[in-house]
Amino acid sequence: MQRAGAVTLDFTRAAHRQKGVDAVHGMPMPHAAPKPAKSEGAAISRQVARAQRREARSLFWRGWRLTQIEEELGINYNTLASWSRRDGWETNPTVDIIDDRIEVAVGNLIDKDPLTEGDMKRIDFLTRQLERTARIRKYNETGREGDLNPKVGNRNNDQAKAKRAEKRKNFLTLEQWQDLLDDFHDRNFEYQELWWEQRHQRTRKIRKSRQVGATWYFAREALAKVGEAVLAGQGKDRFALEDAPRNQIFLSASERQALKFRREIVSWVRRVTGVELKGKIITLDFAGQYPEDEEGDATGPALDQVGFYFLSTNSATAQGESGDLYFDEYAWVHGFAELNRVASGMTTHKIYKETYFSTPSTKTHESYAWWAGEEWNRGREKRAQKPFDISLKNLRRGAIMPDGSWQQILTIHDACAMGLSRLVDVEMQRAKYSEEAFRNLYECEDVDDSESSFPFARIAPARVDSFYRWRDFRPALIEIPGGRPFGDKPVWVGYDPNKQGRDDAALIVVAPPEQAGRGKFRVLEKIRLPNLDFAGQAAEIRKVYDRYRVTDIAIDTTGHGLAVWEHVRKWFPMARKIEYSVASKTALVLKGQNIFRTQRIEFDAGWSDLMAALMAIRPALTGSKKGVTYIATRNGEVGHADVAWALLHALSNEPLDVGTAAEGTGGTIRFLD
Repeated sequence: MQRAGAVTLDFTRAAHRQKGVDAVHGMPMPHAAPKPAKSEGAAISRQVARAQRREARSLFWRGWRLTQIEEELGINYNTLASWSRRDGWETNPTVDIIDDRIEVAVGNLIDKDPLTEGDMKRIDFLTRQLERTARIRKYNETGREGDLNPKVGNRNNDQAKAKRAEKRKNFLTLEQWQDLLDDFHDRNFEYQELWWEQRHQRTRKIRKSRQVGATWYFAREALAKVGEAVLAGQGKDRFALEDAPRNQIFLSASERQALKFRREIVSWVRRVTGVELKGKIITLDFAGQYPEDEEGDATGPALDQVGFYFLSTNSATAQGESGDLYFDEYAWVHGFAELNRVASGMTTHKIYKETYFSTPSTKTHESYAWWAGEEWNRGREKRAQKPFDISLKNLRRGAIMPDGSWQQILTIHDACAMGLSRLVDVEMQRAKYSEEAFRNLYECEDVDDSESSFPFARIAPARVDSFYRWRDFRPALIEIPGGRPFGDKPVWVGYDPNKQGRDDAALIVVAPPEQAGRGKFRVLEKIRLPNLDFAGQAAEIRKVYDRYRVTDIAIDTTGHGLAVWEHVRKWFPMARKIEYSVASKTALVLKGQNIFRTQRIEFDAGWSDLMAALMAIRPALTGSKKGVTYIATRNGEVGHADVAWALLHALSNEPLDVGTAAEGTGGTIRFLD
C-alpha cells in the first residue's frame, strides 16, 4: 500500500537499514537490530523510548497517520495517541516542524561516507538555518527585533551601549548624575546648603565675604540643578516646562574670570565620574538618557540639549541666550545698570532664575542703588514706595525684599560659624589688613571712596577683557616651565615687600607702551606672596625675571624690602630702590593718577582686588600736620594696599613729565626784519 508522504521516507529507511542507520535522524542503529516486538510489556530503556517518541513525532509531522506510524514502528496506537495529545503534535508551531526536518537532513548528511565538499557546505547551510529558527523562536517570545536580527541586537546590547556612552561627548549616566549630587551635598557648608534651599527663587542677591567658595559653589549648583531634573524625570512620560533641565549662563567681568566656572565644573565632573566634559560651551547630551523597559521604550521623557555658557560683561555679547543666570562680582562691574538691563533679558521667561553674588565695592557704584532698593522705589508714587531693610540683622539668613528678590549678607564670621572655620582663621586674616579693608573684604561693608586718590569711577575704565584684547599675551604659558607668555617684549616689574609680617608681599608685571608717553600700559600679572622671608621673596622675583624680558625692577626698600633689593641686584644690577618719603609717595600717586586719568592703562576686569587696593589709597596729613602724604588706611599704616603700591612702583619708571613732552606739537621760528 502506498502511503501518502512516505515515498521518500521508505526509500531512505530501506537504504539505511542495510547499514544499520535510523532513516529519520541519521543515527546508527545498534547492531541493526530488528524492530522490537509489539508487546505492551517489552522493557526498553528511557533513551530508546525518547528516540522512538521523537521518530514518531517526526513521521507525524511529515503527514503520516497514527495507524501508519503504529505499523511502521511497532508502537501501540494508544501510546502514540497519548504522545500526540500531551506533546501537542497537531498544535506545534511551524518553526518546530522546520527544525525537525533540518535536523533529519543534517543527520543524514553527517553519516554519509565519504563526506564530500558539497555535503559540508550543505551541512553549514542547514546549521545556519537552525540558528535562524532559534532567533524566530526567541522573537516569538519577546517581540524584540533585536532577537530576530542580530545586527540590531548587537547595536542595543549592554556592551554596545557602554561603548557608545564612552565615545559620546558630554554624556552622563543616571548613576553618574546621582554620584555628582551625593558629592555635591557632602562637600557643602551649611550656608551653601542654605543657598541650595533657595535655588527656586526667581532672583537671589547675595553680598558675601571674599573666599567663602561662592564661585566654586555656584558652578557646582548649576550642574547639580540639571542633575536633579534629569533624575526626577526617570519613569515620567514627559516634563513640565518649568521642571525640565535648563541652560545655565555665567556672567563675569572678563571671559578669563568666567572660564573659572568652567574649570570648576570640568574638574568636579572628572574627579567624581571620570568623564571629561568638552567644549568652550559645554553642551550636555541627553539622547538615550533613560534606560529602556522590557518592551524597548525609554523610561523617561526625551530631553533637549542643555548648554553651559561662559560670558564676559560686554553689553554687546552678554545677550542672545536664555537660561538661568549667574552674575559674578556684579558690584565691581563698570556700567552695571546698562549691563544688567541687557543681561536680565536672558531670564525674561518666568521659568528662569537669576543669581547675583559679589563682594561689596563702593556706595557710589550703580549696583548699590539696585541692592538697597533705591532704584526700585525711584519713580514710584510715595504711597507705593517700600523700604528695603538691608541690615545685617535682617539679611543674615536671607529675606524676601519688596521687589520679590531673596537677599542675603554673608560675612566671614557667619560663614565660619556655619563650617568655614575648618579652612579660615579670621584673626589671621584680620592681622593682614587694616580695619577698614577688613570690613570691606570680609564683613560686607561698602567703601566710601569719596576721599580716595583712585575712586571707582576713575579706575573702572581701565578694566578690559584681556582674554580678547591682548592677543600677544598668552597667560597659559605662565605655569609651563620655560614658557614665555609675552615673548621677548619688554616688561617692568614693581614689587611691594612683606612689611614685617603685617601684610603679603605683592608683585606686578607691566607691559609698557611701545612709545613713551603714548599708548597704554598693560598689567599682565599680579602675584601675592604670603609668608615668605626676604630670600624667598627674591627667589620669586627671579622666577618672573626668567619668563619675561625684564628691563626694570622697582622695589620698596622699607623693612624686608632692603634685603630683597640686595639679593635681586646681584643678578639684576639695575634694580631700582624706592625709599618711601612724603615726596616719593606723592610722586608715585600723582604719576598713577595721571595715567588713569588719561586712560593709558589696562588690566583684567576680573581683578577686583587690584581695584579695591587702589581705592584704599587716600591722602592724609603727616604727623606734623604740616604736609600731606598718602596712606592705605585711616590710621596711617602703610602697605595694606600692597598690590596697588606694587603697580605704582612699576609705573614710576616712566618720568612724570614724559606725557607732557610727548604731547607737544613742536614750535615755529619766525624771522622778522
